[in-house]
Amino acid sequence: MKGGNVVSEANEITHSPSGEQKIEIYKIGSPSANSVTPLPLVVSLLPSINCPLPNAPMSSRFPPVDTADEDGLLAVGGKLTPDWLIDAYTHGIFPWPMNEDYPITWFSPDPRAILPLDEAHFSRRLLRTIRHKNWIYRIDTAFVDVIYGCAADRDDEPGTWITSKMIDAYCEMHRLNFAHSFEVWEPSSDGEASTPPKLIGGVYGLAFNRFFAGESMFHTVTDASKAALWFLVKTLKEKGFILFDLQVINDHTRQFGTIEIPRAEYLQRLKEALR
Repeated sequence: MKGGNVVSEANEITHSPSGEQKIEIYKIGSPSANSVTPLPLVVSLLPSINCPLPNAPMSSRFPPVDTADEDGLLAVGGKLTPDWLIDAYTHGIFPWPMNEDYPITWFSPDPRAILPLDEAHFSRRLLRTIRHKNWIYRIDTAFVDVIYGCAADRDDEPGTWITSKMIDAYCEMHRLNFAHSFEVWEPSSDGEASTPPKLIGGVYGLAFNRFFAGESMFHTVTDASKAALWFLVKTLKEKGFILFDLQVINDHTRQFGTIEIPRAEYLQRLKEALR
């Protein structure tokens, strides 16, 4: 997932481009449970993410990815509209804005960070926390709140690449069933069933067929973002996804088993995941 910003020269883009959604809610069954089970009486099933995708081997909007500079910066300009975003992600490219006023910057780094789903690992301490906490796990019930949580300034990382334009663009992608949020909720402490739970962590990203691009995560309670990532990995495995893209590696994602692979290999895996 994305970290700091990089500014460099790149190709400038100046031309213009010509199922029913349901919800899954999970809750830990007991302190000794090793997995989550669906709560009863919940209308649920993760949306079928098999939306029509472009089948062109080359992007119609971006230059070849091998023209990206050493930082992965490929192009500057363009639009954050669904057609541009779909074109980008399905060709190994993603937006990473500098700030609100700077033109959109698009990246395709080499190497590329991915989290192999069968090799993802979470600490014993985290798994104990997941088992013992009474947290509730949901999909797509508070996408806007999750992306705003991710966009908030953090004490150790002032500023954010999640600009207002990015928020609008990914909320539109969510409306179109491409962007999804995986959420962690904490039940009320007063024990009253009428008091709604509180969103304490989440992660969001884009899904295309069997490919998921993780964008960002947040927490307001210790370990809640890690629990959201655990829930996301569990769900992707259950749904048959084969590629979990984290774009660029950092110390936080490395602890879960994130690795870097050459861009050429990433593009081959992407092609397979989009079939």
